[in-house]
Amino acid sequence: MKKFKIQQTPFVVPTTDGKLIEEHWGNSTGNSDLSIAHMIAPPGWSEPHQTPDFDEFTLVISGKKQFEIDGETVILEKGQSIMIEKGARIRYSNPFEQECEYISICLPAFSMESVHREEEGVD
Repeated sequence: MKKFKIQQTPFVVPTTDGKLIEEHWGNSTGNSDLSIAHMIAPPGWSEPHQTPDFDEFTLVISGKKQFEIDGETVILEKGQSIMIEKGARIRYSNPFEQECEYISICLPAFSMESVHREEEGVD
């Protein structure tokens, strides 16, 4: 029996905001301990604040990505990475003119039940 698996068909998460989310490993593959996703956020993209029950690691492949973390704004560029601890209030966005491609890893795996997104307009 092989002790490895190759992911050739990641789960494409349906979105309505133009963002591409390809979950390679996570709840979509039966792994709740960890999720790994490849994402592309279009220019002008943003999502509501959230307070997740998981640690999230982000590695920017191209472009820039903005993070609002507990009231502090951080901007990452190509080749930079960040780890955000669970329980932080965060808002992800790409207010820039070019798309942002990045990899996201969540421990434990991302789920809609554990992300705790706020309603739009709540600040």
